[in-house]
This record gives sequence, C-alpha cells and structure tokens, in this order.
Amino acid sequence: MKLSVSSVFLSLLLAGHSLAATYSLSDNFQGNAFFSDFSFQAIADPTHGRVNYVDQTTAQNLGLATVSGSNFILRADDTTVLSASGPGRNSFRLQSNKQYSTHVAVFNIAHMPQGCGTWPAVWELGDNWPNEGEVDIVEGVNDQPPNASTLHTTAGCTMPASGRTETGNPTSTDCNTADNGNAGCGVQTTDANNYGPAFNNNGGGWYAIERTSAFIKVWFWARNAGGIPSDVTSGASSVNTDNWGTPDAYFPNTDCDFASHFGPHNIIINLTFCGDWAGSVYGNSGCPSTCEGISQSAHYVNNNPSAFNNAYFEFPWIKVYE
Repeated sequence: MKLSVSSVFLSLLLAGHSLAATYSLSDNFQGNAFFSDFSFQAIADPTHGRVNYVDQTTAQNLGLATVSGSNFILRADDTTVLSASGPGRNSFRLQSNKQYSTHVAVFNIAHMPQGCGTWPAVWELGDNWPNEGEVDIVEGVNDQPPNASTLHTTAGCTMPASGRTETGNPTSTDCNTADNGNAGCGVQTTDANNYGPAFNNNGGGWYAIERTSAFIKVWFWARNAGGIPSDVTSGASSVNTDNWGTPDAYFPNTDCDFASHFGPHNIIINLTFCGDWAGSVYGNSGCPSTCEGISQSAHYVNNNPSAFNNAYFEFPWIKVYE
C-alpha cells in the first residue's frame, strides 16, 4: 500500500506522542484560582472521621481557606471545643472541577497538616468509586511517617511483588478495595522528610504523579534535596518526566488492566480526623487520650482545638500537564 507523505508524517507524529515523556501545562492552580477551579464538598465523610466538611462560603468566613501572597492555605478549626454529641471539627474537602486521564500533576507543598488524630491526603478519584479507581499521592495519619502512595480499585488489579523500578517500599500488592480492609496496593516513600512534622520543618517539598495507560508513577523531592529537576522546581510550561529519575512508587499495568480499572479522575485535597484509618491505629501512635468513636468525652479531637494550630495545607501552586 502506498502511503502519502502526510500519512507518514501523521503516523510518525502519533507514534512520537505515544512514546514522549514531555507534557505541556494545561492548568495552573495558584492563589485565588483554587476558589474558582475547585469545589468545596460539604459532605458526610466516607471514612467516618470526626470531621465536619464545610462549604466554600463557610470556609472563607471562618478563615479556613485563605490566600497569603500567591499561596493557598487550607486549615481546620483550631479554636472550638466540640460537643461530644455535635458535629466534628470543621475542615475542608476540595475537588477539582476538571478531570484528568493521561497527565502529570506537580504539587508544590510548603506545609501539610500535622497533629495527633489528623489524616491529610492529596489524591485522585474517579466517579462511582471504586469502579474508576483511586490514586493516593500524599497520605498518612497521626504524624507517623512515611508517606504512602496507594492504588484502590475493583477486583482483578494487582501489582508485581518484585522487579518494579522504584525507590519506595511496597506494602501490599492487592489493589482490590474489598480485600484486606481496603488497604490497597501501597508503596511507602523512603526519602527523608517525606511526611508530617519532618516535612514541615524542612520547608515541605514537591510531590508529582504521572499517569498513562501503561503505568502510574509518584515522585517526592524534599525542599532542600539536591538534583531536583528544574522543570519541577520552576513550575515550567512543560515537563519531561524522562529526566526525573527513578520514582518513589511505580505501578505498572502488568497485572492490572488500567482501561477497566481507572477512569477520568478529579484531584482531591482533604483533612479528616480519626476515622477508619487514623482512629484504628491511634492507640499505637504515641498520641494521648482516645480517637475512637465520635461522642466519647475523652475524645482528643473534641477537646484539644489548639493541638490543630498546624493542621493546615499550604500550596504555593499545583500544576497539571497533559
């Protein structure tokens, strides 16, 4: 069959695009853009935390969502002693208005929530969970490092037990939400200062995710690390992930059909307290009092508002590339 010059050029162009690791900036979330490009979800917490997610108007009126310079800050209430029979601590859950499939997202985080009972997360979620999957990028509880990056899916998605090119430590290989108490298939970050107080004391850092039809990768760079890619630190107009080195977490599609387990995702940023994970391991965290149940008189989250002075995210920016 004879191909025209234009057909050959188009074929080469498509082949190059499928293999390229260069992505162009599509969305820049900075300062007040978070208010227009994300929606505050005043919903019941699916993880059963001692939390009250508020809407945008309430968050702004209470000073829980503010802009300082060009940095966007999200915090929990740190002044109110809660009634044992009333709602949980006021906090935030934001969802991006736009959804993404193949993409790179870079999260410039100057500070993450810390404190006993806290469960902060930056993650991506599909519609009709768990049918379109979930990717946790930043997640931990009770100030206990390390960070965990984790996939949660329907049945039939697993990760190889060995042979993955990553610097992190896999904790499980079964991504099915119905197994192992929905632990998912996680990888723990090993870089220093990757979570909690150590992360904050070091000035934060950058987390990034690359999602394609063949793999999902997560990277972390501490603020003072050497050799951080310049397109990451500068928030460049394009990024080349080929130059980013070995990821902290690598999830290949070897034993998981991504097309049937992952759909378009929204970015989620939230902070809950206690709940299914932080509450279940609270007793082993070295934290005082209790974190179980929502009405116990000794509940730490109810009675210690000042303990959450540092329970806030601060983002100089988030940038998404496609």
